Amino acid sequence: MSEIKLVATARTEFGKGAARRIRRAHQIPAVLYGHGTKPLHVTLPGHETMLSLKNSNALYSIELDGKETLAIVKDVQRDVVRQVIEHVDLLIVKKGEKVAVDVPVTIVGESAPGTIHVVETQNLSLEAEATHLPQHVEVSIEGLEGGSAVTAGEVTLPTGTTLVTDAEIVVVTVTVPQASAADVAAEEAAAELAAEQSAASASEA
Repeated sequence: MSEIKLVATARTEFGKGAARRIRRAHQIPAVLYGHGTKPLHVTLPGHETMLSLKNSNALYSIELDGKETLAIVKDVQRDVVRQVIEHVDLLIVKKGEKVAVDVPVTIVGESAPGTIHVVETQNLSLEAEATHLPQHVEVSIEGLEGGSAVTAGEVTLPTGTTLVTDAEIVVVTVTVPQASAADVAAEEAAAELAAEQSAASASEA
């Protein structure tokens, strides 16, 4: 996994006012913690950080005062109204160690004709090497018939990972759509109308 490099600066001001000033300067408040170290409060470059967060489970190389530290994102606080990033929590990791992360589910293949699928679980928790975190987990529904379900334990996991999520959790279901009573009534009404129009046309002829 390639590392995303970000240059951080130490943060000495705290509180809501300081955070607003940081964001107005197009930077993002963050904290770097883990491995028994004292939490480091830093600021990250706003635009680069925002773009990097589009990658799930990315590995970061955070440069602070000339020293580089490997880290992964553990939490992102966003303002849901203004759609801005308010704070980022970064967990320090070491090469070779295992960490638990949530990995997005990606559906591949097509279920049997006339069926639809519903994703019941959007993410699976996996344990993986910190420097080789999977970006997604593929779940195949190829050829599955209505009434089928795929559980977490049945998913083929990326190499080098183990499942943390309960193996019995349902990830995706495949069903045959059922017409609602309103749909059936509308179809019957349309059929009756068509029959009346046909009969009227025949009598006029």
